[in-house]
Amino acid sequence: MSASQSAARRTVLKGAAALAGAAGAGLTLAACSTEAGGAAGSPAVPGGPVELGAATDVPVGGAKLYREQKLVVSCPAEGRYKAFSAQCTHAGCILDKIEEGQGNCPCHGSRFDVATGKVLRGPAADPLAAVPVKAEGGKLIAG
Repeated sequence: MSASQSAARRTVLKGAAALAGAAGAGLTLAACSTEAGGAAGSPAVPGGPVELGAATDVPVGGAKLYREQKLVVSCPAEGRYKAFSAQCTHAGCILDKIEEGQGNCPCHGSRFDVATGKVLRGPAADPLAAVPVKAEGGKLIAG
């Protein structure tokens, strides 16, 4: 093999190695998806109506975390409900508990007001995504 053929071969091999590395990085990023099944930029929201259970499960002036459905629902006044995605807007983790009106992200400590979705403590910078919710026949329906 001549010197120019050898140099050309090395160039092709370097390019192939770079492509393989980029593909591997993409697979690594895909493997780092969140518990919610998506990135922080795509909040977990129901694709259609989801029955959450009895409306009375959410106390007036309080909130309830529906971790399996990745939602948090508050009841600011009798018969009025607000729902938000329970997926943290920082890294996509799902809130793990509500304490004193604040939803807690277990991954990096972000805190959200469960009545408004607003960020109370970072590193999250964006509020929780609002989700439509209604009480129908004594049950809460989100989505």
